[in-house]
This record gives sequence, structure tokens and C-alpha cells, in this order.
Amino acid sequence: MSIKPFVPQLVYIEPRALEYPLGAMLKDKFENMGLEIRQTTSHNQVRNIPGKNDFQKYRNAKSTLVVGVRKTLKFDTSKPSAEYAIPLATGCMGHCQYCYLQTTMGSKPYIRTYVNTDEIFDSAQKYMEERAPEHTRFEAACTSDIVGIDHLTHSLKKAIEFFGKSDYGKLRFVTKYHHVDHLLDADHQGKTRFRFSINADYVIKNFEHGTSALEDRIGAAAKVAQAGYPLGFIVAPIYLHEGWKEGYENMFRLLDKTLPSEARDDITFELIQHRFTKPAKRVIQKNYPMTKLELNEEARKYKWGKYGIGKYVYQNEEQEDIKATLSANIEQYFPEAKIEYFT
Repeated sequence: MSIKPFVPQLVYIEPRALEYPLGAMLKDKFENMGLEIRQTTSHNQVRNIPGKNDFQKYRNAKSTLVVGVRKTLKFDTSKPSAEYAIPLATGCMGHCQYCYLQTTMGSKPYIRTYVNTDEIFDSAQKYMEERAPEHTRFEAACTSDIVGIDHLTHSLKKAIEFFGKSDYGKLRFVTKYHHVDHLLDADHQGKTRFRFSINADYVIKNFEHGTSALEDRIGAAAKVAQAGYPLGFIVAPIYLHEGWKEGYENMFRLLDKTLPSEARDDITFELIQHRFTKPAKRVIQKNYPMTKLELNEEARKYKWGKYGIGKYVYQNEEQEDIKATLSANIEQYFPEAKIEYFT
């Protein structure tokens, strides 16, 4: 059965958010939906998330939405997928046990949506002007699954149309949700690459709770292709498990069966192997004490990362096997597609 679009159980609104049309509209919408709404001076003051213990508080935070104003209009870089991350939201309602947001969001796993979208777009315009006439790519899903909340806010739809009108801007984002119908009529002008995160059934069923099923994601990708969007897929995290080669081939086979022919001449794939850091391992085991996720440091290769935090990746020969296997699948089913990177 398909999962329903996200509805928060609890909403916090920063007072300044009501000075913006989107903030006022969301307050009215959530009141009409009968949701519990609380005021907060700042998202940092959101401390009294209900729950008897950390486990319950974490789950309740994941269904809490903070409507606020983005104060920092300096964008982070977003390599290798784009030049910059455009901040429309942070946090995610999904329960992907391996997710790196568990450590970057730390003690604040609630979802935030920013209502000062015009200020955010003005900032994006300045970044584009700095790099013109080169194109500048903006990633909208670095710190959230933006599609997962956009049926409520339509901020992403506004961003798609903003970049559609731009001379040198391109937008990218990725999602694990199939709730895309409101985005199909957006005037994207071919400047937004709509990407879906896909994985072997084993990974989705065991580690991606609260997200759309693979069939639903791929069905949504077919709709998106028919709406003329350039399409992409992130296969991540590529996770070694019993029967993994068959599992990933089944995924590509389903994709091949479902995607319309008009989508095939401009598809990108991004391949990302499973990795974890020591801090992430601690948080994952605390939030998901029954996880089946393999986090054995001895079985992995240590790779130095930026900011001095290294990560545990697969051994070299395993990485080569992953890369060769998935590249062969892509070559077989999508010979025109481009593999953007394997990491």
C-alpha cells in the first residue's frame, strides 16, 4: 500500500514567519487541518518535543514541522552534485537508518521550512551573476527531502519556476517520495533535473522506513519524465547484502520496464556506496537499537574526509565489484544514460 503524503503532528511557528505571505498561508492551512500549533521565538527554542524517552522524542520530532525564516543567506557548497545548496528546508520525515542527517541534524531532527523564499531566490540570483555566463547548479535536497513536504508549502514549485526563468541557473533535487503530482505542471523550461533515490528492495524494506516503495518512486519518475523534466537517479547507499547483485539488477529491470521511451536520451545516474562515520554509528545505534545495518569498522576501509572526520567505506576490491556490476547494469538497460560519478 502506498504511503500517504506527510502531515505533521505538531507545528511550531516563529513570529517573524507570519510577516511573509507563505508563513501566514501555512498558519491558516494548518489551523484548518486542525493541527496543534505552538509559537516559538526561534527553532533553537524547540525543546519540549513530547515523549517519555529519547527514542519517542526522536520519532515525535520527525513528525514536527517548524515554520521559520532563513537567517543565513550564504549558501553552502554542494559537491559533487552542484555548485551550491539552496536552503528551502532542513530535516526529513523519513526513517532511513543510515542517513547522514542523523549526525548533522544532531539533537534537532524536526523539519524546518523557510518562508522567506523571495530573499533566498535573490541570494541565488547573486550567485548566478557572479559565475555568469557559466551555468550555476543549485541542489535543493542537501539537508532535507524537499519533495516530501512540498505538497504543503509549494516552495519547491516556486523554485522550479524561478530557475526556469533564469538565464544561468539550474536546479536539482532528489527524493524518496512519490507525491509529485502538484509539480507536473510547473514551468520548468528543462532547467530542473528531477532525481529519485532508488535502491534494492532489501535496502528499502530494512532501512528506509517511512518512505515510498520502489514501485511508487519509479512510477512517479515516469510521470515526471512525461512532464518533460530531465530525469536522474541516485543509487544510494549501495549496500552489500546477500543476493545484492540480483537485488540491484531487479531494480534496474523494473526501471527499464516502467520508464517511457521519451525519458531515455537524458538520464543521469549517481552511484554512492554505503559509508558511515564513528559519530554516525553512535547516533544510528541510539536511534535504531534493533538495526540490521552492518557497521563493522574492521570490515571496512578508512577514508579521510574533510573537516577531519574520516568515514568507513568498502574495501577496494568490493568497491571495484560494486562499480563494475552497476555500470554493467546501466550499460545493459540504459545505454544512453550518463554515470555522473561513483563515490
